[in-house]
Amino acid sequence: MRVIRALMLGAGSVGGLSGAAYGLLNGQSRRARTIIGKSTGLPLNADGVYLPDGTGPLHQHEPSDCVTFAMLGDSLAAGLGAESEARLPGVNLAKGLAEETGHPVRLTTHAIIGSRTSDLDEQVDVALITPPDLALIIVGGNDVTTRMRVGTSAAVLAKQVKRLMRAGTTVVVGTCPDLDIIRPIPQPLRTIASRWGLALARAQRRELDRLGVRSVSMAALVSPEFRQRPDELFSEDRFHPNGAGYELAAAVLLGPLCDAAGLARGWRLLPA
Repeated sequence: MRVIRALMLGAGSVGGLSGAAYGLLNGQSRRARTIIGKSTGLPLNADGVYLPDGTGPLHQHEPSDCVTFAMLGDSLAAGLGAESEARLPGVNLAKGLAEETGHPVRLTTHAIIGSRTSDLDEQVDVALITPPDLALIIVGGNDVTTRMRVGTSAAVLAKQVKRLMRAGTTVVVGTCPDLDIIRPIPQPLRTIASRWGLALARAQRRELDRLGVRSVSMAALVSPEFRQRPDELFSEDRFHPNGAGYELAAAVLLGPLCDAAGLARGWRLLPA
């Protein structure tokens, strides 16, 4: 698995690993890759219009008061690991937005499995063909598989967020989760991944605060539940969430998205 090899390289370049320590990490990486396995196939997709009564996805004429909502980022935004279309994070959020705002919501998913922050450029290019009212970005976990500096990664995220904002899109970002919850990555490798991811999350938030963009700390608000209930919230690969895990994340993200939707459309929404 790419994340394991890259973490070994990063740890070696930063910490000056001894031959014995490097050998230990190398053995751990082989074991982790065997346990986690490799994702195959395309993720589920249920893009379309969702109505306030829970109906959807509809693919016919788009209502005039429809809120356009885009999902961008990596496999967590795409919903890899969900058992059915109904349990995808984008679907849960589109339904929640429709119910809370009282307006139809059109969901469009641009997120791609394996994407890094540097891959957002192409996703934003596609999204800006018809700029959405609202966009959620979840990205960062795969950045630990590269040797990109944390500050550089956060700056690239800010650049893409600014592109969306200039087009009139209101953006919410779920920052990098705590990779300490990925149990197939053995210690001490998991600690290296965790520290790297948390440093990236802090850098992401600093950049987003400068832009006045809402960020949601996945590490603080979602990761603890996965740590306590791994058998309930992880999919079979033990690396990505299952439907219940995505529903938990959607519950955390829905409030900030409803606030953002209200700003995007000038609505005053009552708190749920």
